[in-house]
Amino acid sequence: MTTLPIFSPLDARVLGVLIEKEKTVPDAYPLSVNTLTLGCNQKTARDPVMSVSESEVLEAIDRLKEYSLIIESSGGRVMRYAHNARRAFKLPEQSVALLAVLMLRGPQTAGELRTNCDRLHPFGDISSVDAFLEELAGAQPPWVVKLPKLPGSREHRWTHLLCGAVDIETFKTTSGATHQHTASEEVTALQADVARLSEEVTTLRSIVEKIRAELGI
Repeated sequence: MTTLPIFSPLDARVLGVLIEKEKTVPDAYPLSVNTLTLGCNQKTARDPVMSVSESEVLEAIDRLKEYSLIIESSGGRVMRYAHNARRAFKLPEQSVALLAVLMLRGPQTAGELRTNCDRLHPFGDISSVDAFLEELAGAQPPWVVKLPKLPGSREHRWTHLLCGAVDIETFKTTSGATHQHTASEEVTALQADVARLSEEVTTLRSIVEKIRAELGI
């Protein structure tokens, strides 16, 4: 593929799910549109979380067909769909796995990608992940880009370019705000857990004292 396609976020999500489910649920693959939609709307291992309809997924499938990325087949009374990314993109399995996880989970460090790719393609170490990322970034045109470090972060994150170029300045602003917001939410959640545990300890102490009083201990 000499030029990169420009996907919508849903196009990227549909393709990412098809690549993922080929490895994680091989017995159910190729996927029906219902199963594919459920995969797009998962609440876990997805960033951002989406809520899309089957008709929207079918529209995305039609767009992906234009790039020869979809293999359609009939299974029983429903149509089933598989991806053709390795052949259409002319990329090795390792690179396709990395792109899929980036499409599904958003920007990630090489370490996060190694962990999250494990079921799609197990990388031996982070250096091998870095090597494939650098190869993807050095392609013409590039498939991925290394992002600036966020405040307080020790590692760079990577993102794919299948949905178009990344505005680095906008990314730094929005990601920094998101990072601060997430950290604040985590602190609030921890404070709530501490308060709940403290209340439970107080209740347990009260019960123990009551039992001791009844037993005359």
